[in-house]
Amino acid sequence: MEHVGVVVDDLAAAVAFFVELGLELEGEATVEGRVVDLINGLEGVRSDIAMMRVPDTRTRLELCRYHAPSGPAGDPHAPANTPGIRHLLFAVDDLHDVLDRLRPHGAELVGELVRYEDSYWLCYVRGPAGIIVELAETIS
Repeated sequence: MEHVGVVVDDLAAAVAFFVELGLELEGEATVEGRVVDLINGLEGVRSDIAMMRVPDTRTRLELCRYHAPSGPAGDPHAPANTPGIRHLLFAVDDLHDVLDRLRPHGAELVGELVRYEDSYWLCYVRGPAGIIVELAETIS
């Protein structure tokens, strides 16, 4: 997989959140025009995008803020069992440290921090635009 695209309502906040998770901002651009309209199946598209890269990989996350046309509002509080892409998982070395660093960026626990057998500490946090991010720390 080359990248996953996520639509957000506040691009700067989303970039800051994912930088805090360790992704690197690869570039930003505004996209619009006929080709953009055709690929989106919409008229008059104008959006800002930020490409975030997982360090030392080719895996990227595309964050997109649409200015036009306006779209339907999403549910930023949709539960984890709502159909569609519901979460992105990040392996972390120190889950408590990551939680402390993400809270100033609006991250909130969805459920609880749990120990999964003798394998992982796991939790879901809700980030920008209601994105659910799963954090996993290997138990050594």
